[in-house]
Amino acid sequence: MYAIVEIAGQQFKVSKDLKVYVHRLSNEEGSKVSFDKVLLLDDNGTITLGAPAVEGASVEAKVLQHLKGDKVIVFKKKRRKGYKKRNGHRQYLTQIVIEGITGAGTAKKAAPKKEAAPAAATEEADAPKVKKAPKAKKEEDTQE
Repeated sequence: MYAIVEIAGQQFKVSKDLKVYVHRLSNEEGSKVSFDKVLLLDDNGTITLGAPAVEGASVEAKVLQHLKGDKVIVFKKKRRKGYKKRNGHRQYLTQIVIEGITGAGTAKKAAPKKEAAPAAATEEADAPKVKKAPKAKKEEDTQE
């Protein structure tokens, strides 16, 4: 079972016991947090899509620690102008572990693709048929 959930403005594919690094959350270390914006839910091949979110579905997680990401160096230079700028950045992150995914049984399932095919066939049947011009016959050149 997995779900696609939106956490702190980003979308993640999560499953049970998965550790994920997300943008810094305001929760304390060791506290539990619940995410209600589940966009897709897969339960052993049964896919439930949300419009935009699945009603009643949620993802439970536990905050493990707050930390900073790797340093990223931003270096700008314009050649032959004497312009150099160096800047660094470390993103504030939170490590969480997914403890469980709860789904809703009343959610709407994705529409099968077979329903779209008959609609296209009826449009073609309603359109007037255009007669095609007869093909020109090829003349065979015989050598004597």
